[in-house]
Amino acid sequence: MGALIWLASYPKSGNTWMRSFLHNLLTNAPEPVAINQLTQFCVGESSARPYEYLAKKPVADMTPEEIARLRPQVHREFTKVSPDSVFVKTHNYMGTWYDQPMHNMDVTAGGIYILRNPLDVVLSLQNHYALTLDEAITRMAQIGIGTATGEGHVPEVHSSWSHHVESWTGHPNPQLLVLRYEDLLAAPEIHFARTAQFLGITPPRERIDRAIRFSSFKVLKAQEDAAGFTERPKGATAAFFREGRAEQWREKLTPDQVRRIIADHRVQMERFNYIPADYA
Repeated sequence: MGALIWLASYPKSGNTWMRSFLHNLLTNAPEPVAINQLTQFCVGESSARPYEYLAKKPVADMTPEEIARLRPQVHREFTKVSPDSVFVKTHNYMGTWYDQPMHNMDVTAGGIYILRNPLDVVLSLQNHYALTLDEAITRMAQIGIGTATGEGHVPEVHSSWSHHVESWTGHPNPQLLVLRYEDLLAAPEIHFARTAQFLGITPPRERIDRAIRFSSFKVLKAQEDAAGFTERPKGATAAFFREGRAEQWREKLTPDQVRRIIADHRVQMERFNYIPADYA
């Protein structure tokens, strides 16, 4: 059995990009690995299948309390996927739900946490959940908010952006690598190499560079355009891979919207140097 390595982030913060990089790096494929094969490399924590396997019934017939009680058992089942480390994608905050842990630390080896400037996150949330910008700003500030049980998945508990970030990064943890999306964009060769080093992997530089190229936004978007993306929410009208740039908020948000987001998330934004100088 292998211990779990969490690939964690608030929604729309770079989780898929990291998973694609690691998939390409570890498989060392001669061409980009298809994005719709990511589930072959990384387990999805919110997938309904393991919950239904243990409960012997559809998740639609389970109460939230039942799902919460099953979660630690499901995570233990994940360890059987491989004798080595098992990567698990999660958007859940680090905490409890119905008095049950959202992440089973008894079977955890470590994690990678990716965060992104909430001024840009809100633009992606708007498209992802088909909201207005003001609705997305409100959602991002709501403690305890998440998703409901749906076809093929169990609820996720995201909570507010600030609560999510603080829950994962608020205490020193040598088993957790914290990365900013913006740093991955600005210097991928440095920060993706840090990721490999954190995982105890020492591949040649050319292999890291190839994995970076194969997981670039341009490649991922082209794959979605050609074959779709199975993780795109049903009913979503916008592409999953939209732009992938930093500082988009300057073109889209009003000054009042920027101030509102800063007021909602000032403490964590200050921690990670996300407050723009012209709004300080």
